[in-house]
Amino acid sequence: MRILYRLVPGASDRADRWRRVLLDVLFWLVVAAPIAGAGLSPPYSRDSLARLLGSLALLAAAVALSRRRPLAGLLLVVLGSLLDGNFVFAIPVFSYLTGRRSAGATRAAVLFGVIAVGGTVLNLGLLGTGAATWFLLASVLLFAGVFPWLVGRYRRQQQELADAGHRHTDALARERRGVAERIRLRERARIAEEMHDSLGHDLSLIALRAAALELADDLDARHRAAAGELRASVAAATERLHGIIGVLREEGGHADLRPVGETVTDLVDGAREAGMVVRLDTTPGALELPGMTGAAAHRVVREALTNAARYAPGAPVTVTLATDADGVEVCVLNEPAPAGPLPAPPSSGSGLLALAERVRLAGGVLDTGPLPDGGFAVRARLPLPADPVGVLPADRWAAPAADLPAIGADGHRPVEGPADAERRLGEARRRVRRSLLTALAAPVGIALALSLVYYPVATAGTVLDSTTFDRMRPGVPRAELAGLPRRQLTAPAGSERAGCEFYTDGNFPLAEPTWRLCFVDDRLVSKERITQ
Repeated sequence: MRILYRLVPGASDRADRWRRVLLDVLFWLVVAAPIAGAGLSPPYSRDSLARLLGSLALLAAAVALSRRRPLAGLLLVVLGSLLDGNFVFAIPVFSYLTGRRSAGATRAAVLFGVIAVGGTVLNLGLLGTGAATWFLLASVLLFAGVFPWLVGRYRRQQQELADAGHRHTDALARERRGVAERIRLRERARIAEEMHDSLGHDLSLIALRAAALELADDLDARHRAAAGELRASVAAATERLHGIIGVLREEGGHADLRPVGETVTDLVDGAREAGMVVRLDTTPGALELPGMTGAAAHRVVREALTNAARYAPGAPVTVTLATDADGVEVCVLNEPAPAGPLPAPPSSGSGLLALAERVRLAGGVLDTGPLPDGGFAVRARLPLPADPVGVLPADRWAAPAADLPAIGADGHRPVEGPADAERRLGEARRRVRRSLLTALAAPVGIALALSLVYYPVATAGTVLDSTTFDRMRPGVPRAELAGLPRRQLTAPAGSERAGCEFYTDGNFPLAEPTWRLCFVDDRLVSKERITQ
């Protein structure tokens, strides 16, 4: 079946929609059972069928809204309880789903507050129900509404915690793979740099020596041809080397691969030994540059000498290093080749591109280009950092995002790093702990608050203490009974008797009826303690 979904575009989405529809229908059948059962039970009345159909339609609308608008679905069910008391069986289910499907808690808290205030005004103000009925309805709202919502919210937080844990694990795995990949690419880049800088430089000098040998006057034709073949072979080997470097090179990967202790002076001396005419002009301290600045200056001179030997054999070269208060300027100028450039394949320019990147990483600027007289210039302006190991530019530092990365213009969210995943995992854990604490403490706190509100109202003027009750004697006129409370409680269900009054001893929190006093012609005829 999964293979079929992959072959048919949109088949999986259609199957998910039908599955949700089926689940909603089953959900409606379950929550509608108490309402339908009560509506189809005798006795029947004229409007019973219309009330039943209206209740089922209202419940269907609540189920339809429960996925995308769970708060609206819950509100419809609460309003339906005014039409049919059996809606109370659906309130816990919808409350749980509201907590499970709602991202925030503020709107749900406001809704429960509005229901509580509206129910209080309706029952105490408009309908005139007693405090006991109000307390009962408030308890139903607490245990059938608020508590299931807290449980649903706790379950949602648990799921978010599990998802954050999976993201954290995936981020760590990606980081480990990334570290291994960076090590591999760094080694490839090191090999590429070494081949380009060291071997490329040496091959250029070999080609220069072969060219000088080829132009020697005292060489016979056979040896001159061999020298020419050697020069051409070296040029071809250099191009093959560039092809290998193109495979190995990592974009943005750079390393300082100059031989240990090699200076710009050593480079110039090596070029002179190979037959090049090189002049070195420096200012004091220019040959002892720190960190990345020194490595970049060395790289600029080496690349410029290599290119001059390759493309302008026999041309004089001037290497200048000058320092000032702001930094150091490295300049390598070569004049036009006396006999023109040696025949060779066209250059790929990868050496100058890599050189420009190296200079940029050192915080400098590289400028290269031909001169009006036909020569070529390579100029680099480099800073003198206070930190001898060099400082990367600010745009090379990566700072962790403050939150989950935003969706980009391509519609995809950037991959989350280990630090972000760790932070979100910690936040999810804290939310779960808060939700668990709220789910346990909130019902207790709200129940206590309801009791503290209900108890004074219920006991005001209805408390009869046991001592006063014991002193009361049957036959005494009502007006002579000392300590008789001014207000009586509502008779418990099934205990109603004509002429009997009910009082409480102040038991907390419900202040239930404790004493029953019965009167005939305003005389006390019996008294008894009510046993629950």
